[in-house]
Amino acid sequence: MRHELRLVNRIGVALMALVALSGCTWFGGQSKPDWIDGVSGAYPSGQYLVGVGQAESRAVAEDRAYAAVARIFKAEVSAQAKDWESYLLIEQRGHNSEERRLTLDNLTRVSTEKVLENVRIVDRWVDSRKGLQYALAGMHRPQAETAFMERISELDRSIGDDVEEAQRTSDKLAKVRALRRAARNLVLRETYNADLRVIRPSGQGSVAAHRVSELTRELEQFLATNLVLAVAVTGDQVEPAQRALVEGLLKEGLQVTNRPWAGDRSTSGDFSGPYPELLVRGLVRVWLIDVQDPQFKFVRWCSDFEVVDLTSQRVVGALSKGGKEGHLSEREATAKVVRVMQQELTVEVAKAVAAHVFGETELPVQANRPAGCPRDGLVTKPATASH
Repeated sequence: MRHELRLVNRIGVALMALVALSGCTWFGGQSKPDWIDGVSGAYPSGQYLVGVGQAESRAVAEDRAYAAVARIFKAEVSAQAKDWESYLLIEQRGHNSEERRLTLDNLTRVSTEKVLENVRIVDRWVDSRKGLQYALAGMHRPQAETAFMERISELDRSIGDDVEEAQRTSDKLAKVRALRRAARNLVLRETYNADLRVIRPSGQGSVAAHRVSELTRELEQFLATNLVLAVAVTGDQVEPAQRALVEGLLKEGLQVTNRPWAGDRSTSGDFSGPYPELLVRGLVRVWLIDVQDPQFKFVRWCSDFEVVDLTSQRVVGALSKGGKEGHLSEREATAKVVRVMQQELTVEVAKAVAAHVFGETELPVQANRPAGCPRDGLVTKPATASH
């Protein structure tokens, strides 16, 4: 009996000792790790970039840990963006930032995606008392530096090839496209370089052979003097249609002239400046349609446009746009359809022409006829002009 009592006492003493030793331990969990307070012996700052996430669920805590690492890089990309303003202004000219692929927000997204490829959740901890989950996201600096340097080297090769092509080619359109690619890739390269400065403990990046502002200036100067566009619209609502298209092309960074080209008899006078290299010509029709509606009048519009190389007289691209609008009277319906048409020409048509010029997408040589204008004789009644 005494032996059993001594055994019980020993067990009790042992339990009390365990409780005493767990003074720095949460019930049901391991000791609070040092990285919770921002310093980690296992993941020193010279070797790792880390971020801590906290939430009631494990998944959310991990997402917040990733986000904490990403914020470090986002801040650096934003700080370096002033060097790219000349290019970003071209990309955003006349548009909201979400309408262009290479705005600052999208550059930051590209950077973040590349950064997170090199980030892992390296530790977790549960605070059982408070019901909180903690996650530690970490990026191994040397490994990430290698990955980013490989990407930067690839971009440097592409930029060098494009700059060399731009200097060598006699094809004006090819030169514009090469300069555009080089400038776009250089901005992307400098985004990765901003990340590299964060990854390296020294804070130093990799020097580029070219500057964004220099390539952008060369592209703008060449467009202003060597690849000028002319616009010619015929049909209905010519003045508002042509004005809208010219406005859109200018916003896209292209140069437009009213100087006549060979064979153009629509304009006369004394003009200066370069002759146009490309002609954007199109037919616009606006007409009343009968839909047997006792209350509303409906007006349809259509457009067929071609991009013509004036040197070879070859059609290098074509597109069609159209639609219909309704209102209580024919005049109001016409006014509405003209507003919609102008918006389409300023944004969609101009953007498609610019994307073709810059080599981002290729327009088909023939327009998509189902969306285009009906052939001659099929428009029964032109809509009343609205003033």
